[in-house]
Amino acid sequence: MTFHTARRRLLGAASSLALLGSLMAGAYTSQASTLPANHLPGAGFTTSQAPGSQAPSASPHQNLTMHFWDALELEPQDAWTSLRADFQWRDEVVNARVQEWIDYYRSSPENIAEITERARPWLAWITQQVESRGLPGEIALIPFVESSFDPKARSHFGAAGLWQIMPRTGDALGLKRNGAWDGRNDVVASTRAALDYIETQADQWYAGDLQLSLAAYNAGAGTVNNARRAAKARGLTGDYWDLNLPSETMAYVPKLMAISRIIDDPEAYGIVLPEISGSAAFAKVSLTSPISLSKAATLAGTTTAELAALNPGLKSSTADPRHTRQLLVPSANAATLRSELATLGAINVASSATAGSMHTVQRGDTLSKIASLHSVAATDLARWNGIDNPQALQPGQQLTLSGR
Repeated sequence: MTFHTARRRLLGAASSLALLGSLMAGAYTSQASTLPANHLPGAGFTTSQAPGSQAPSASPHQNLTMHFWDALELEPQDAWTSLRADFQWRDEVVNARVQEWIDYYRSSPENIAEITERARPWLAWITQQVESRGLPGEIALIPFVESSFDPKARSHFGAAGLWQIMPRTGDALGLKRNGAWDGRNDVVASTRAALDYIETQADQWYAGDLQLSLAAYNAGAGTVNNARRAAKARGLTGDYWDLNLPSETMAYVPKLMAISRIIDDPEAYGIVLPEISGSAAFAKVSLTSPISLSKAATLAGTTTAELAALNPGLKSSTADPRHTRQLLVPSANAATLRSELATLGAINVASSATAGSMHTVQRGDTLSKIASLHSVAATDLARWNGIDNPQALQPGQQLTLSGR
């Protein structure tokens, strides 16, 4: 069975009508949950009721129904329930390649527990992004396969982040890299880029086929396209399961489907998943001036370590709007930090009064390294500080980072 991107499916009129019907039904359901109790379906409300007439009183059974719906509205959905609701690959046959990885994952339940625990800060938010694009929920588990949900993961080949994006691919996707920032490690930026890449490849090369796009995400479109041509020459259709690909790519979709099966019914596989809220664990706070993580943590009422964990794209202990215009903070602390930053106004709130405009030379620093760290030209840095011999930098030396 082939699965396509939402953009591809929307091209068909029938699909458009089906989507419209779903939206209308969803809107009605949403509206019903906020209507007065006597307007709920089955609670005595009829469209023929005369305006101004009194609605019949609710029966005990109807009151129970109303309490049931109220309870549902108040009960927050956990991340796993939300994710399962978006799964679209359940009808795929569990072939030998998928079963091999189901058996593998089942043999190490502690490994699944560790990885899913590591997903705690990110899972709900990533699921929301996948759902908003109409993609299968299974796509939200790609970081399980790629990086074990470690945003700091780095491969021997140079791929980095939750989505293991290569440097040149990241550059093409607009993920900035310099001495102070790597957008491939930033979960918000890299998730957007990875999902864009998967959808674009599916539509550009594979008529919306997501499984082929995932293969290309792993091995490159050229490799997959060559394999498809070879498969079609053998009289096959050229879908993912027909292709002879590098071993890692041959296992890529089976791994994703295997872990999805386990997440879909963990009890059947003897797996215990951690409880994860269905609400995003973090919020974005806009920055207008540099701020050290330690100062931001103090203002927000959280810890420096927690901020560092939520902002893995940072290569230093300071968040600078020249590299990232937002800081991720625990959701519960976001309002406090915004309020404190608003009070401070345009004041530079880095740990020291000069942290945003000065650099203290550390052992091993070079002029080019410092320039890259602060996104300035090495020639400008030398001119601003009257440096004739870049090799003469001394630890402890203070360098100004602007010409003012």
